[in-house]
Amino acid sequence: GEVLGRPELLEIGRHGLEYLEQRHFVPAKEMYAFTMRNYCPEDMTQQAYGYAFVLAAHAAARRAGIGSDDAVAKVFDLLERRFWLPDKCAYADTLSEGGVLDDYRGQNSNMHICEGLIAAYEATRDERYIQRAEVLVETFTLKLAGKSDGLVWEHFQLNYEVDWEYNKDDPKNLYRPWGFQPGHQIEWSKNLLHIYRYVRKDWMLKRARELFDKSYDASWDNEHGGMVYGFGPDMKWCDDDKYFWVQAESIASAALLYQATGEQRYIDCYNALWEYCWRTFVDHDAGAWLTFKLTRDGKRYNDEKVIPGAKVDYHSLVACVTVLRGLP
Repeated sequence: GEVLGRPELLEIGRHGLEYLEQRHFVPAKEMYAFTMRNYCPEDMTQQAYGYAFVLAAHAAARRAGIGSDDAVAKVFDLLERRFWLPDKCAYADTLSEGGVLDDYRGQNSNMHICEGLIAAYEATRDERYIQRAEVLVETFTLKLAGKSDGLVWEHFQLNYEVDWEYNKDDPKNLYRPWGFQPGHQIEWSKNLLHIYRYVRKDWMLKRARELFDKSYDASWDNEHGGMVYGFGPDMKWCDDDKYFWVQAESIASAALLYQATGEQRYIDCYNALWEYCWRTFVDHDAGAWLTFKLTRDGKRYNDEKVIPGAKVDYHSLVACVTVLRGLP
């Protein structure tokens, strides 16, 4: 709504935010329900992954003029109290309703929290948000990636040593798959490029390029187009399905890399990704994107366009907004 100058979209956004705060949030517990059933909280397990998107929602509302600095700060403070591990410079993942932290440690929630923190800074200009985002990219794209040949592994042990075995027999796990996820490398690249706008440190652009280049080259399918979902430490594919969000995030990062470097390679990647998505994923009749994932050769598994917990057009929409804001 803010980007396109369409106030009716802002009203839809306001409605969504009100539902989040009036239904998902339980004031007596200062907790957001992870899932709802019949308009009531169902699963009160506290997931840092979920809080990342609540933070991003409030930041977007503030930027669009329908939110507040206080609402953004509330979510950040809850993240600090529940999940922040100051000695590890990272966020934990899961907290029981009773307040017990799970031993699992992963990059995915931290990546999305980083994204939310950047949005919070852009909306409020509160320095603590961009400073914390910088800490996260240092932790995951420098320190921890240094333990896994320069790429960001998905799973870690309690002490943040790489857990090479977690879900090794389940590379297609929806939330915690085994293997390097090229889409996640490229989302970290995007985070680095956004931070680089405000914190001009040369290593950020260097790492953004390395993460994008290595992942794109390893996962691009020269026969059918598009990027596959995962590859192992040996750089061989472990899941050759084509997920919508991987393509969308890569479109956004390619655009940002072109903006930052002016190199033709990134426009070529951008165009190749769009050509593939326009041919396979985009719903030219009803709008949005057709499905969650395709087979390697572009066949749909089903006709489900929206899948709770998996497929809405968040990634594709945000990618388009990123491009609109970033390219002339």
